[in-house]
Amino acid sequence: MSIKVRKAVIPAAGLGTRVLPASKAMPKEMLPIVDKPAIQYIVEEAVNSGITDILIITNRGKGDIENHFDRAPELEARLLEAGRRDAYEQIINLTTMANICFVRQKVTRGLGHAVSCARSFVGNEPFAILFGDDVIMGDNPVTAQLCQAYEKYGLGVVGTKEMSPETVMRGSSLKLEPLDGETNIFKCTDLVEKVRRVEDLLSNYTILGRVVCPPEIFDILDKTPPGTGNEIQLTDALAQLAKTQGLTAVDFEGKRYDMGNKLGILQATVDVALTHPEVSEGFKAYLKEIVDKL
Repeated sequence: MSIKVRKAVIPAAGLGTRVLPASKAMPKEMLPIVDKPAIQYIVEEAVNSGITDILIITNRGKGDIENHFDRAPELEARLLEAGRRDAYEQIINLTTMANICFVRQKVTRGLGHAVSCARSFVGNEPFAILFGDDVIMGDNPVTAQLCQAYEKYGLGVVGTKEMSPETVMRGSSLKLEPLDGETNIFKCTDLVEKVRRVEDLLSNYTILGRVVCPPEIFDILDKTPPGTGNEIQLTDALAQLAKTQGLTAVDFEGKRYDMGNKLGILQATVDVALTHPEVSEGFKAYLKEIVDKL
């Protein structure tokens, strides 16, 4: 039986240039989806997947993320004095739901380099990677789906969905083969980053925001030369892992929102607001008014 996945790494060191000017002074991971920052949804997904230890990789200027998961004694006291017990418990839960720690990526050299900063945190264990730009919502946490596949097959896992060729060309393209007895889990034999021509795509399946890796990925990253954008690409290391140890891909259940994209932020906000207990009814009424004017 494979080792249970209990650690997660959340790379959150990107500059957020696609959502400027909002991200000039505020980390894009802290942009709210109704009343919670995007990164809180990601941390909660990890916790709901059985993860107990989380490392968030940041860089200079992202102290707001650390503050969000830290205690706030003055605020806590004020809430208790005002009799707002529910709000008090919500912010206390932020600080206790997992062992959350932080490390800075001092030089921006790509996602692969960011992940390599987690080596001492991970040790000799498998670990999940939850991309800081990707919020994925659904009844069954995506990280849990990937962890279950890792624990069953003992191989690294990537979360994937079939997307349009244009979307796949901006990310990664996976070469997949059916896996006996599985309907949504595949054997991944190769993957490439940012293909320039449609005819060079390996498939229309791409990695979307979630990966589970064995600890051997760090040795591979150490030997991975700069790739696309002259950065160390996690995709290149995963391709090497696929060709050596093997790799699986899970066509996961859940809806993914690209929080590094202005439209993705709006889509997430609308979908959450439609089910939010405090604002859903008023928001639905407002949307109906707007739709009638379109």
